[in-house]
Amino acid sequence: MLVECTIKNLAVIESIHVRFYEGFHVITGETGAGKSMLIDALGLIAGGRASSEWVRYGEDRAEIECLFELPAHHTAWALLQEWGIDQAECVQLVIRREITKQGKSISRINGQFVNLSMLKQLGQQIINIHGQHEHQSLLHTDQHIHLLDAFCDKRIEKLKQKYTSLYDTYLATKRKLEELRQHSQQNLQMIDLFRFQVEEIQKAELKSGEDEWLQEEKQKLANAEKLVQSSSAAYESLNGSRSALAEIQTAMQKVEGLIHVDEAKIRPIHEQITSAYYQLEDAAFSLRDYRDSVEFNPVRLDEIENRLASMQSLKRKYGATIDDILQHFTHIQEQLDQLEHKDERIHAFMIEMEEQEKELRLLAEDLTKLRTKGAHQLSKQVEQHLKDLQMGRTRFEVNMDRKKDGALSKDGQDDVEFMISANPGEPVRPLSKIASGGEMSRIMLALKSIFADVDEVPVLIFDEVDTGVSGRAAQAIAEKMSRLASQCQVFSITHLPQVACMADVHYEIAKHVARERTFTEVKMLDTTQRIQELARMLGGVEVTETTEEHAKEMLDMAAQKKQSWNHLQ
Repeated sequence: MLVECTIKNLAVIESIHVRFYEGFHVITGETGAGKSMLIDALGLIAGGRASSEWVRYGEDRAEIECLFELPAHHTAWALLQEWGIDQAECVQLVIRREITKQGKSISRINGQFVNLSMLKQLGQQIINIHGQHEHQSLLHTDQHIHLLDAFCDKRIEKLKQKYTSLYDTYLATKRKLEELRQHSQQNLQMIDLFRFQVEEIQKAELKSGEDEWLQEEKQKLANAEKLVQSSSAAYESLNGSRSALAEIQTAMQKVEGLIHVDEAKIRPIHEQITSAYYQLEDAAFSLRDYRDSVEFNPVRLDEIENRLASMQSLKRKYGATIDDILQHFTHIQEQLDQLEHKDERIHAFMIEMEEQEKELRLLAEDLTKLRTKGAHQLSKQVEQHLKDLQMGRTRFEVNMDRKKDGALSKDGQDDVEFMISANPGEPVRPLSKIASGGEMSRIMLALKSIFADVDEVPVLIFDEVDTGVSGRAAQAIAEKMSRLASQCQVFSITHLPQVACMADVHYEIAKHVARERTFTEVKMLDTTQRIQELARMLGGVEVTETTEEHAKEMLDMAAQKKQSWNHLQ
């Protein structure tokens, strides 16, 4: 439920803080007082579009913050978990929205920033706002199938998910088939291109890493003379006629002659010289072997340079490295195979589509059966609610037809349309043809009453849905909304005293002018104030003792009626 709402600098509202409770809330006030502003604020919290016009004149930003308390199992928490937003242990949800005078909107859920799409997605789970303009949604036939499916709920949900998934796969297969059938001339050109590329790369017989070790071999061949000269000179320096090894050997012999004089100190020195001698001797032999292994091969060098030049040419065309070229080769081989076997692939896709369509039609048939059963139940329930709303002689039917030419859509094979006959003896016709504004209000209220059992939305708001009705019909609407409040928290903006008297909580919105500025305030009414407000609604500008007595009587009768409902429950 919605627990608190704080609004600052929103249109004519400077600053208000309102606390709400369980049950049926009504909001009343004179025309132009700003009753709809509170509903508009909740619409913004639910993800409605905002603009700079919402910001009170002379202020930098408008701010709205709402506190909700939701049960731990509510679907909203799963969304927050998916988005990585903290869930308070006390199952409280705080939504804050700011709108700047430049038209920018900032939204937070439990203190964390979210985008408008996320806010709207969450808003649909916790607030359902129904206003006069939303009657028009009943006139859009394409929405009727979604309303019927919402009524069928879990009976149809899994089956519809399975159908939708297969339908998406079917469309993807269809797109692939259409792509294959198109651009035949372009396909021929691509076949020629791919064949040329495959042959060129295949002919090169490339190996991964080949260019790297060829580059190393080229480096050695290109510097063979220098390698021989330098290694020979180094060898001569170590092991020539007047080499380092000869000098070290002489030093080694002289030091050896001193060992008997001071063995403790001289022998370690002699061992170091001896070790150095043998290490240098090994190095000299390695230099000699290396010198002898160096190859002078101009023919091989030329071959390597030509091979590297060929590789470089392929790199410019097909990739920066040999591995890139080989990867491109694999890809175009696959593309070439697909193009060369296009007819076989078309045939395979056609068979695949036929199998998918066959399965889709079986699933669509199952959807139709569930919808047919649900349509009958929905019709009976709507008629029962309409009877409660003083439309007892109204026939409501859910008309279901197959789509033309056996077509399938994302929703199956059915066309669904709500039909009504408001007078006995007349055939049912589309809602848009015969339903008046007052009738449409009651039909929508009947549907909302039914869907409250299945959609789990905790806050239901009616913005002047009782427009166009009066008398017994108004009383019936009031009682329906009051009873609906036992399932969820209900708000209603109303001009009708028959509706206002049934409320569990009554708010009055009023405006006044101070310092040449308009201010709106919201006040929760006590019993005495409710009598005064109902008297105003009954009598207009002048409140008399008679209207006050009438208002008190209405409140007493409403209390008795609600008490009788509680006893029945």
